[in-house]
Amino acid sequence: MLPITRGIYNALSLIARSPQNRYALHTASALQCKAVAAEAEAETAAEDVEQDAAAEQKLDANDRTKVIPVETSMRYLKSAAYKQTYGDDFVWVQYRRNHKGMFAPRKTRKTCIRQGKISTGNPCPICRDEYLVLDHRNTDLIKQFISPQSGQVLSYSKTGLCQKSHFKLLVAVERARDYGLLTYDVPFREYDYSEYYGKTEETAPKKP
Repeated sequence: MLPITRGIYNALSLIARSPQNRYALHTASALQCKAVAAEAEAETAAEDVEQDAAAEQKLDANDRTKVIPVETSMRYLKSAAYKQTYGDDFVWVQYRRNHKGMFAPRKTRKTCIRQGKISTGNPCPICRDEYLVLDHRNTDLIKQFISPQSGQVLSYSKTGLCQKSHFKLLVAVERARDYGLLTYDVPFREYDYSEYYGKTEETAPKKP
């Protein structure tokens, strides 16, 4: 142990005696400190950029790239947040379309979401709330768009849904009926029984 200590002491003594070696040691130490500081600053800047991007994505209310499971939507319809937002009304009751002039256009817009973000200032009742997922299993939401008198799907001119959301609603309703999750009245059909029993003597043409 003693020889190693003497060797280190002698090397440091030589460096301290020579001005050139002293300057070289000082320069190397300074460069090493600058490199370490630059790496630390780069790491800190990268972390700040990642945090800012995550915060921006979290705070962006128009972002619709996140997929909400239908189970989450079903729980949302029974939560206190939904009750506080919509009360006892349907999700489309308080919605009003923005349009020029006195009369609204016959058709609603094609879609409210473009490239994963809301592209309008007044999205439809489904597109504005990301937790409202149209699915055949989400019957509590689908029933809000079905007339209790006729059992037919309400028109988009009344609900204010965009064309894309209305098409999704029609698909969800048909699938729910096929799966037996929604009850509906079978339409009355009239039959021409003469096609099944043939012609009777009264209706048969008389021979000349």
